[in-house]
Amino acid sequence: MRKYIILFILAVSASLLASSCRTETLNPESIIKAEVKQKNDFDKWLDANYLNPYNISVKYRYEMDESDYSYYTIPADMECSIIMAHLIKYLCIDTYDEVAGIEFTREYFPKMFFYLGEWEYKNNGTYILGTAEGGKKIYLTGVNYIKDVLNGNYQGYTVPAEGINHFYVKTIHHEFTHILNQLKEYPADFKQITASDYVQDSWNEYSGNLPLGFISSYARANDREDFAEMMSLYVTHDQTWWDEQLATAGKTGAGFITSKLDIVRSYMNNSFGIDIDELRSTVLRRQEELINGEVDLTSLDII
Repeated sequence: MRKYIILFILAVSASLLASSCRTETLNPESIIKAEVKQKNDFDKWLDANYLNPYNISVKYRYEMDESDYSYYTIPADMECSIIMAHLIKYLCIDTYDEVAGIEFTREYFPKMFFYLGEWEYKNNGTYILGTAEGGKKIYLTGVNYIKDVLNGNYQGYTVPAEGINHFYVKTIHHEFTHILNQLKEYPADFKQITASDYVQDSWNEYSGNLPLGFISSYARANDREDFAEMMSLYVTHDQTWWDEQLATAGKTGAGFITSKLDIVRSYMNNSFGIDIDELRSTVLRRQEELINGEVDLTSLDII
């Protein structure tokens, strides 16, 4: 019996040895095939206006990996995505080109936009308009409402310019400010102006924020949101609107807001060479041109 066991072991060993010595030629073609999408006219327009000149990618097709799994999300509509791409290009990218030069925009503007059709609703009764991630990406929600906003028919915003600012343009300037802050920190003195009145996630429960020195309720969340709100609301509103906020704030609140604005103005000028008053003038002029129909928001012609 032992003899047969030994013979069996020897036979198996010989078989394994033969197998290990035999070489096989692998198929050089991978079984994993990358999906290749045929570029449509919008993709080509994006290449010509975003990717080639600025190395900015615009993702309007739904991608689960780019989405936030904490919220129910839906894809952005194609027509709305085209309008949004024109709007961002004309009111944001081209604005910084004009004020700070194309090299500034190429270096600092986020390298990716991701569109979602619906807002991201939170359990505190608010919803997210957009976020900035890692200084490289702006995540923009609510794209499917852009046509209603432009028609003055969304959530009580009957003036298209006000709706565009509230839901989109101000959001982009807000998130871009976060990106700039990630690259160059703003002075610590900013936080100290109203340090005791920041309320983190409870900001939406408070009113009367102007007299306390906050330009919006969201500015009370923390000093970073406060800084971004100061910057974005200033450059997207005219002086009449700003003066009205200061009047409502009263002497003390207006003093706090003015002190914050002085720091924002100095920071943008010293860190990036940008005059925020010139930036505001350019944003408002371009906004008026867009609202007056001087900009075709649906054209996919490549110049």
